Amino acid sequence: MTGAVAVTDDSAVRIIRMNRPEKKNALTLAMYTDMTRALREADQSDAIRCVVFAGAPGAFCAGNDIADFLKAAEGGRDLRAFDFLKALALGQKPMVAAVAGVAIGIGTTMLLHCDHVVAGADATFSTPFLKLALIPEAASTLLAPMRMGYARAFSMLMMGRPLSAEEARAAGIVNTVVDTAEVDAVALKAAQEIAALPPGALAVARRLMRGHRDAVVQQIEAESMHFEDLLKSDEARAAFQAFLARKK
Repeated sequence: MTGAVAVTDDSAVRIIRMNRPEKKNALTLAMYTDMTRALREADQSDAIRCVVFAGAPGAFCAGNDIADFLKAAEGGRDLRAFDFLKALALGQKPMVAAVAGVAIGIGTTMLLHCDHVVAGADATFSTPFLKLALIPEAASTLLAPMRMGYARAFSMLMMGRPLSAEEARAAGIVNTVVDTAEVDAVALKAAQEIAALPPGALAVARRLMRGHRDAVVQQIEAESMHFEDLLKSDEARAAFQAFLARKK
């Protein structure tokens, strides 16, 4: 592991914690690799029955690390982010998310793959892809309209309008909103409750509920191809440069 991703097992629950607080858990390609490995190991382990995604205090995930992705765009196709998205879509174990603070870009779209999401009252959800001349990923162009309805999905994904924790709950992205200090504990309790269910029956029922997995993987692939093409566009480079200039 890189150190920016901490993986711990609490009995039957695997906790994957994004731990790069100085960057609000903006994801590097190395972090994607670590999380993919942790997910796949969980799938192969009979001892692990549920996975929890968590962040550092004040931030669940600020999206992709822009500098890291700009560097990657200079080379050929890099599959590390795609591999993580595919691992999410095909994950065999139920997934819970503990969201406190900001959830930006992939920090929001990955939640569409989770089975149970606990959000702190301070949580905010935003997907500013178009403002960077990119498109949404993680099959969100398929899953968000299915989950939220087209109108709300367009407002969030295309227009980049953020959602509060309560708005995300009303939209069907979040299950429970709690005090920020309680997010991790409540999420872990939910994961333990899920892990205590009969695993065979749970696996079958979950597969039936997520019966559109092939379509989800196809959407991830299609989005990924367009995303990488756009990442190299003049339009995106100008948007990234403007973004990085504002950060200085």
